[in-house]
Amino acid sequence: MSVTINDIAKRAKVSSATVSRVLNNSGYVKEETRQRIVVAIKEMNYTPSAIARSLSKCETNTIGVIVPDITNAYFGEIIKGVSERAERNNLNIILFNTDNYLEKEVRALKLLKEQRIKGIIMTPGFGEEKFNENYIKTINTLNIPIILVSADVKFTKLNGVFVDNIKGGFEATNLLIKEGHTKIGIMTGLLSSEPVMDRLEGYKKALKENDIDFCNKYVLYGDFKIDKAYELTKKLFEEKDRPTALVVCSNMMTMGVIKALKEDNKDIPRDLAIVGFDKIDFLDIVGLNITYMEDCPIELGRASMDMLVDIISSTEDDCVRRMIIAPQIVVKGSEKKI
Repeated sequence: MSVTINDIAKRAKVSSATVSRVLNNSGYVKEETRQRIVVAIKEMNYTPSAIARSLSKCETNTIGVIVPDITNAYFGEIIKGVSERAERNNLNIILFNTDNYLEKEVRALKLLKEQRIKGIIMTPGFGEEKFNENYIKTINTLNIPIILVSADVKFTKLNGVFVDNIKGGFEATNLLIKEGHTKIGIMTGLLSSEPVMDRLEGYKKALKENDIDFCNKYVLYGDFKIDKAYELTKKLFEEKDRPTALVVCSNMMTMGVIKALKEDNKDIPRDLAIVGFDKIDFLDIVGLNITYMEDCPIELGRASMDMLVDIISSTEDDCVRRMIIAPQIVVKGSEKKI
């Protein structure tokens, strides 16, 4: 059985409260008594319980991190950035994956509150479920600093680090236009996702500024998954008047598009030019040069952790802090018109 404070107290012939004062370095204890307790701790190989200590202090040295899809490398990079900064600040991490379910997100928030953590870094889900009363109430009653990453929530303004997705959608589309494309499609994720809606807005803005008519049938409604993107790409090539270029709004969907094209021996960019969103390391390994918009998720993670630490250490009630990061386009040739 593990050694307890009571066991130490018996060995040192003192009260458990005295042992607690030595462990927490709080309150006066005679030096002779302190040394006796220290010896007992060493002899019994006692390790203080982090949980018990946090309960006595009404807080932990831990933050919560919530992401909607841990299998997506994009969120893995965010977690990596958060972890780097957490380690630098001697903070621990509890990670929750919600699979894009609002119910799981609410449960994670409630569990984290019970753990008496210092703060939360979260990318809200973008599933089909609507924000309900329980979700809003949970957010509003947290009383814990919370930082949103990449995606926002609709009902209130919270601290967060975001990407200028309108700019991203605009620049991705504008690059294709400069290459000579006039029939440009876009593959969206779920329209309940604010980043996707912003990218769609940027796409429409680029078309308008270049006097190209918006064509509703060129909007392919995906769900951020490989399989759906694969199906949509297959159907796209059954159309006679199809786009010559495609803006793809997520890394997972880009992989689905490529899978469909390669299966049918289609060439990129000869048969379909592509500009994706977010880096896919695997494509570099296999020699597929796909142009993409990079918002550097590891930097989003670092910035969100820095913001949280700053809020935790601040003694003032500052206004809501929101940082916008501009994406950068990485040109690799898949945008060409041949």
